[in-house]
Amino acid sequence: MEQVIITISREYGSGGHDIGEALAKKLGLPFYDHNILDQIAEKKGLDVSTLNKYDETPRRRLMSRTVRGYSNSPEEAVATLQFNFLRDLAQKGESFVVVGRCAETVLAEIDNLIPIFIYGDQDVKLARIIKLRGMSEHEALAAMKRHDSHRRNYHNHFCECQWGDPQTYDLCVNSSALGVEATIDFLYDYVKRRTHNMQ
Repeated sequence: MEQVIITISREYGSGGHDIGEALAKKLGLPFYDHNILDQIAEKKGLDVSTLNKYDETPRRRLMSRTVRGYSNSPEEAVATLQFNFLRDLAQKGESFVVVGRCAETVLAEIDNLIPIFIYGDQDVKLARIIKLRGMSEHEALAAMKRHDSHRRNYHNHFCECQWGDPQTYDLCVNSSALGVEATIDFLYDYVKRRTHNMQ
């Protein structure tokens, strides 16, 4: 099979992370999320806990500035490290599944890229967050709004396309319609059909 890279963008509570991880396992592909920072830290001799503070975090405008094209923002530095990590993997011809990290834009030049956006119905997402995080409905709603706002701001800062815009992705899938497990099966079938056509 030729190189194939699957990117997963997701709303908080949609199960997008679990879907991406399970899809990678079914396809026998490496899976990347925040674990990218573990590899970067080991390779560069950096403190991974410091990197994790700024993972997929929008730049704080009042706390950073850009001079002659160079930014002192730690959020941007960590994002750039991850973008370069993904580009290096892609240039080596590796296939993988990655969640977040603006990957659908960072790797847009890759021929066999399959960008996917996972969203969900609010009531289903809330129920999932409450169950997994042990939150009240009020807390879950606040967390959902906060995380999605951060993801949107992070993505839209680094990308010309807008987070969640259907034109950015091959598929936008409502995981609430089929449920997480059936969504995994649906995406697996889609990817197998796509990769068959790529051969």
